[in-house]
Amino acid sequence: MTSSREVRRQRSDSPWEEAIGAARAVAAGDRVIVSGTKPAPGGIGAGEDEPYEQALSAFGAALAALEPFGLGAADVVRTRMYLTHARDADEVGRAHRELFGAAPPAATTVLVAGFVDSRVLVEVEIEAWAGAGGGAGRDGADGADDADGADGADEGEGAR
Repeated sequence: MTSSREVRRQRSDSPWEEAIGAARAVAAGDRVIVSGTKPAPGGIGAGEDEPYEQALSAFGAALAALEPFGLGAADVVRTRMYLTHARDADEVGRAHRELFGAAPPAATTVLVAGFVDSRVLVEVEIEAWAGAGGGAGRDGADGADDADGADGADEGEGAR
C-alpha cells in the first residue's frame, strides 16, 4: 500500500497539461484520479456526431492513464460523464455499461453548456482504488511525472 502522504503525478505529452498546470492522473494513497478526458483526436473526427464512439474513445484514454499505476477498469470506483446534449445520455451510458458493467462504479452524468472544442460531445473523469497492498504501489508502476505514461492519451483532456 502506498503511504497516505505520498502523491505521484502522471503526465502525458498533452500541451494542455503544461498550459494549465495539470497532471493526467494523480495517485494519492490508494486512490488514483484521472483528469477530465475527452475523446482522443481520432475519436473526435471518426465520431464527431457519435456520442457512443466519443465515450469509448474518452474512457479508453482515461483507462490508459491508469495503466502506469497497474490499474484497469475493474479498479474504477467512480466515473463522471459530462455531456453537451441530454439526448446523448443513452449512448454514453451504453459505452459505460460495456466497459464497466462487470464491476460497476458509482457514476454521475452531468449536462454542461459545452467544451473548448465544439466537436466534443462527452468528457469523462475516473477515479480508481488500488486496494490494500496493490495498484499505485505495485512493482514497476512508478509513473511519477512520466511524459509518455499515458500511452496515446496525449490529447485526452479538455476543459468545461
